[in-house]
Amino acid sequence: MKKSMFLSISLAACITASAFALEAPALPAGHPATPAAAPPAATSTTDTAAPADASAPVPLAGKVIQTMNGGGYTYVYLEQKDGKKVWIAVSQVPVKVGDQMSFKPGMEMGRFESKALKRTFDSIIFSEGVLSGGSTEPVLDPAKNQGVSPGSQGALKVKAVKISVAKATGPNAITVAEAYSKSAKLNNKKVVIRGQVVKISTGIMGKNWIHIQDGTGSEKKKTHNLVCTSKNDSADVGDVVTITGTLIKDRDFGAGYKYAAIIENAKITK
Repeated sequence: MKKSMFLSISLAACITASAFALEAPALPAGHPATPAAAPPAATSTTDTAAPADASAPVPLAGKVIQTMNGGGYTYVYLEQKDGKKVWIAVSQVPVKVGDQMSFKPGMEMGRFESKALKRTFDSIIFSEGVLSGGSTEPVLDPAKNQGVSPGSQGALKVKAVKISVAKATGPNAITVAEAYSKSAKLNNKKVVIRGQVVKISTGIMGKNWIHIQDGTGSEKKKTHNLVCTSKNDSADVGDVVTITGTLIKDRDFGAGYKYAAIIENAKITK
């Protein structure tokens, strides 16, 4: 009798459990979760799936007024049509100042610290990708382009800025144009040079790559833009800086990265 009663109770429990399971069928794909099934609010800083919304997110579009690379990201300071300026981070892509670009929306983060750039942004949006604009040049594969110099060619394609920066003082002072014209004489020698920062790439081969111009040299002859490398020192685009370092003629980093003239081990003073 007791055994029969136990079996009856067990059978009733199974039927009850099955009934509860049938009360909550799986939701169809795309159906919003019920409040009871909703997960707690996300606290992670990583991107999350966009909530269902009838209106599509508005792209971030405008003119690039500053850009730099670091830690696998390209950081873009974008001036939108309404004059509002916003920092955007996107997986590293070719970008230059003056480009008209459009980015997919993304998650906004406040007080974001970039360890690669050693800089904290008050606010930055991590975009999901580029929609339009930027460089359309293909990324060169060094293994297949040993005769091509993506590094030096990239430097030579930086447009000349209409500026005039006073030459540094002292016996070792030179201009950007003289860095090229006197490269044989000054090879492996300490020099001092002043210029305006027009482009920065960080965290590449353990170095910061600072492009400077001073208004001398010729864009046609590709002697207007000079690259300086530093392990620690850096600056912002638009800064006028004094750089002390070693001038190297025909510097070849391998994999096609060659420079007719470059300043290495740079110390930067703003």
